[in-house]
Amino acid sequence: MVNWFNSQSRLVQIILLLIPGVNWVVEVLVRWSKFLKSKDGLSLVIAIVVTIFGLVFGWVDLVWVLLFKHLLFAK
Repeated sequence: MVNWFNSQSRLVQIILLLIPGVNWVVEVLVRWSKFLKSKDGLSLVIAIVVTIFGLVFGWVDLVWVLLFKHLLFAK
């Protein structure tokens, strides 16, 4: 899911992160797939935080995507 999200155009990424319900679902899927792929502690912590506070974290990621074209801690 991480590779899929990062391979999308910036416009698609921004649209996915602008819609609040879709934002949370995309965040949770990308973060947990990142953890399952890398198995590191930081990915686990971020996945848990995003699952609980996904909407707030999603707005931070929206700005991050605008600047760097990938999610925070998910490159």
